[in-house]
Amino acid sequence: MTRPVARTRGSYPRVKVLNAEVDDLGMDELVEDFDRGFLLTLHVDMLMKLQKDREFYDILDRFDIITCDSQILYFATKFLGTPVKERLSGSDFFPRYYHKHANNPDIRIFLCGGKEGIAEIAAEKINARVGREIIVGTYAPPFDFETRAGGVEEIVDRVNASGATVLLVGLGGGRQEKFIVKYHERFPNVHSYLPLGGTIDYEAGTFKRPPAWVTDWGFEWFYRLCKEPVARFHRYVIHEPPALYHLLRQRLGLYRDPFAQE
Repeated sequence: MTRPVARTRGSYPRVKVLNAEVDDLGMDELVEDFDRGFLLTLHVDMLMKLQKDREFYDILDRFDIITCDSQILYFATKFLGTPVKERLSGSDFFPRYYHKHANNPDIRIFLCGGKEGIAEIAAEKINARVGREIIVGTYAPPFDFETRAGGVEEIVDRVNASGATVLLVGLGGGRQEKFIVKYHERFPNVHSYLPLGGTIDYEAGTFKRPPAWVTDWGFEWFYRLCKEPVARFHRYVIHEPPALYHLLRQRLGLYRDPFAQE
C-alpha cells in the first residue's frame, strides 16, 4: 500500500518512537512556528493504536508537526538514546496559542467535541481571558455522528457558518485525527487543525489538571485513573502497558513495525 505524500514537517529533527516519529522542538518554537496546517500531539494511547490501526498509521505523514505529548514517551525517548527537548502537551500549548493570537482577528476558533455543554463553558472562559470572542462556535457531536444521517453535515455547517479559521477537535485519540484528514476539504475557511482531545475539559475546568510534580514524574495517568477509575481502567491498565514492552524491544533492536512489510 502506498503511503500518502508527506507534508512539509519543517527543519526540526525527528525522533523515532516505535512506528511513529515526533518532532524535536520546544514549546516556544511550537507556539511561534505553528500558524497553519495539521498538528498532532502523540501520547501512549495513540502509540498503541498505531500498532493495530492501519488507517491511523497511514495518515501520520499528513501532519505538519507531531509532538511528544506524554511524560512517559518523553522518558522513553531518553531510554531509547534519542531524547526530545521536552514534553509538549496539547493542553499546555492551546492556552499559549490563543493568548498569542488574542489581538489577531484572523484567528477565530471553533471547539468541536466534549460532552454536552462543556465546550460552551470553555468558550466563555477563554473569551473572557482573551478579551474578545476568539471562540466563535462550539458543538458536541453525538458519539455516532459519522453513521447518523446528516451527522457530518451538521458539523460542517456549524463550523462554516461560524466563520472559524481554526478547528479544535476533541473526539479521542486517532478518531479526531482521522476526522481532520478525511473532512478538512469541506472547511474552506479553516487553515489550522488542532486535535487536542481533553483540552476542552481542561479549559472548561470540569476536569482539574494534577499538580505539576505529578505530571513531571510521569504519574498523570495514575491521577486520572484515581479520578475516573471506571472510564480510565481499560486505557491505563490494559491498553497502554504493552507499550513498555514494545519500547524495550526497540531499545534492543528487536521491534518491527507491524505495517512495514505490507
